[in-house]
Amino acid sequence: MAASELIQSDDDVRPHVEANVTTVNPPTPPRPPRVSNGNPPRHSSSPSQPAETNEDKKQQERNKLSSLLIHTLSSKLKKHCDYVKISVPEERANRLPAEWWKTGVAFLYAIFNLVFTTVIITVVHERVPDKSVSPPLPDKFFDYIDRVPWAFTVTEVNGLILVGLWFVQWLFLKHKSIIGRRCFFLIGTLYMYRCVTMYITTLPVPGKHMVCAPKLYNDSTGKIWRILRLISGGGLSLTGSHLMCGDFLYSGHTVMCTLSYLFIKEYSPRWMWWYHWFCWFLSASGVLCILVAHEHYSIDVVIGYIATTRIFWWYHTMANTHSLRQASNNFLSRTWWNPIFNFLEKNVQTTVPISFSWPVNLPSSCRQRYRIVEGGRDE
Repeated sequence: MAASELIQSDDDVRPHVEANVTTVNPPTPPRPPRVSNGNPPRHSSSPSQPAETNEDKKQQERNKLSSLLIHTLSSKLKKHCDYVKISVPEERANRLPAEWWKTGVAFLYAIFNLVFTTVIITVVHERVPDKSVSPPLPDKFFDYIDRVPWAFTVTEVNGLILVGLWFVQWLFLKHKSIIGRRCFFLIGTLYMYRCVTMYITTLPVPGKHMVCAPKLYNDSTGKIWRILRLISGGGLSLTGSHLMCGDFLYSGHTVMCTLSYLFIKEYSPRWMWWYHWFCWFLSASGVLCILVAHEHYSIDVVIGYIATTRIFWWYHTMANTHSLRQASNNFLSRTWWNPIFNFLEKNVQTTVPISFSWPVNLPSSCRQRYRIVEGGRDE
């Protein structure tokens, strides 16, 4: 009886010891290898088992070490990401300097040519042949379309709307100094061309309905007053300041309607297609009404359109394609105004983006309050 109890107690101890051994091993112990007769061995310990256990421990240690290293690096990067600073050269960071003094030079150039245009109109008016001596020249458009008296008023109203829209749009542009000097230079150049064409060829009036002011001949004082009256009224028939004849080749109204639309479209986002089409309608109908009113010959409108669009496209091709500026085979660089272009666009080293900003900066007190509010939000 005592011997059997002792044997039983020994049997009870053995499985307990094996259970303690299994707790040291991984949670999923390896399956015992099979022998040829299909019966597993009585003892699970074999020479290959300790080797597999060591490999598992080494693999776990490697995984823990790699995960710890990755976590440490990521935390360091997140901590110092706000302090990473990339240094940019000064000349590249400021590719679009304002240079308002150049814009002022271009503005004076435009004002000079506009005033000079009124002088040429006054001079040419004295040379216009009388309607009874030189009747209007034949014009194909006039042969098919009868004159509409109120059509020229539509032209001037459309022109004023286009100029007003462009002025408001220009005020809200971020790079208004660069765009403004381009606009002033093109206006001055186109009106200088107009002075040349008006002076070298004086056409008779395009219709017998036109009423021209009497000629002053050698009355210099009267001519000066006419120039001042023309300037004060903006050269518009709506203001009653334009009563002189001879300024036909080419049409100044065509220049302003076309040039305003080109600048509006060029410096506004492409998604504003409805705005572009509205301005195009104003420009096209305004130019067409010049002919419907018989205020200009067809050749006046055609040359005005060609001159305006070509010089606009040539200038902006040179401005937006920087490789053309120094190219030896660039024929656009042979224009007489190329030195002026190089002066105005010398420091503009990239295409002017279409971006808007408030025309007037906020006061310093408002900016300080804005910074305080933004700082509180960040915290």
